[in-house]
Amino acid sequence: MAQTLFINIQSLYGVITTDASKRKSGKEMNVFEKISNAFLLTDNGLIMSFGEMKDLPSISADTTVVDVKGRMILPCFVDSHTHLVFAKSREEEFEMRIHGKSYEEIAAAGGGILNSAKKLATMSEDELFESAKERLYEVIGYGTGAIEIKSGYGLTVEDEIKMLRVIKRLKAISPIPTKSTFLGAHAIPAIFKNNREAYMDLIINTMLPQIVNEKLADYCDVFCDQGFFTVDETDRILTAASKHGLKAKIHGNELGYTGGVQVAVKHNALSVDHLEYTGNEEIECLLNSNTMPVALPNCSFFLGIPYSPTRKMIDAGLPVCLASDYNPGSSPNGRMSFVVALACIKMKLTPEEAFNATTINGACAIEMSNEVGSITIGKRANFIITKTIPSLAYIPYRFGVYLVDEVVINGEIWRQN
Repeated sequence: MAQTLFINIQSLYGVITTDASKRKSGKEMNVFEKISNAFLLTDNGLIMSFGEMKDLPSISADTTVVDVKGRMILPCFVDSHTHLVFAKSREEEFEMRIHGKSYEEIAAAGGGILNSAKKLATMSEDELFESAKERLYEVIGYGTGAIEIKSGYGLTVEDEIKMLRVIKRLKAISPIPTKSTFLGAHAIPAIFKNNREAYMDLIINTMLPQIVNEKLADYCDVFCDQGFFTVDETDRILTAASKHGLKAKIHGNELGYTGGVQVAVKHNALSVDHLEYTGNEEIECLLNSNTMPVALPNCSFFLGIPYSPTRKMIDAGLPVCLASDYNPGSSPNGRMSFVVALACIKMKLTPEEAFNATTINGACAIEMSNEVGSITIGKRANFIITKTIPSLAYIPYRFGVYLVDEVVINGEIWRQN
């Protein structure tokens, strides 16, 4: 792969030259470094050099030159929380919510996660793979340059393994870094409604050993919330996962103050995600930890539930990550630029904070900050070329408009075959 030189960049954003794999916290999140009137040189899919146009280096004759013509370049988004392997859409539940049903009421009636599980059971692995591949390519086209994908719509040994095998196949063909998370503890299947302990046993003693044996997952997640898994159950599952070498992630405090943050910190989880119900006690707990708080504003927007108090978290000195939660039930949208807009409009993050939360902090939440998340020499050349726009704030300001002109993945313009 030859070198490519991008010139006449109006603003090159997300530049980090020191501590480039470190998460940003508190006031640091309001600094999204840029170079004006810049160039960017890539080589073999990696960032080789960048700087001001006046310092443009000499190049070899076979270097491809791309004139950006005054557009902006940003690091690609890192989406650290998705469920993009699923069987069918759930617009019938969307209509139920219009008529006043809550998320919990729909779930109790056999909808929600259990609905997705029922639909997934009827699909073959190949069918599931093909549909998920289309979604993966879709979000790359929106500017996502690294991603995490969860299981959790199987809820049987066979179907959880099927989902994770699909994710493993996606990893093999994905042009972007992809992490896999086992989420068998997403809901209690209907057949175990009166025998939760039997399902716990299935997760711990059957699913986990087989998943680890086939090397199907990087992480283990649990939906620790009211109506789903208790703190004690979460603790047991994550303890078992740790013995198998799987690091923890947690869905927590989406539906109430349920102890998800505390059990996440106890297990040194990489992240605790949702956090719609987060108070001073949870913030204090997170301040004394390495666990990344991850907010999912698409879910709040779509379900009409509270937004995570990320403004309060950042002002307290915490890092914050934002992710799409792309899934068929509560966030059927994987466009990260909309996540940025929601964070600014509804959660009062500055554009700089929102972009740091969806780039470098997203990368930290899936242990990929040494490869992606910033414009840094040696990292992957995964970045977005915007349309001609006047400022960074213009992106969330024009929240419904697609302002990505081109996506560069591993140094090459992304074209979906």
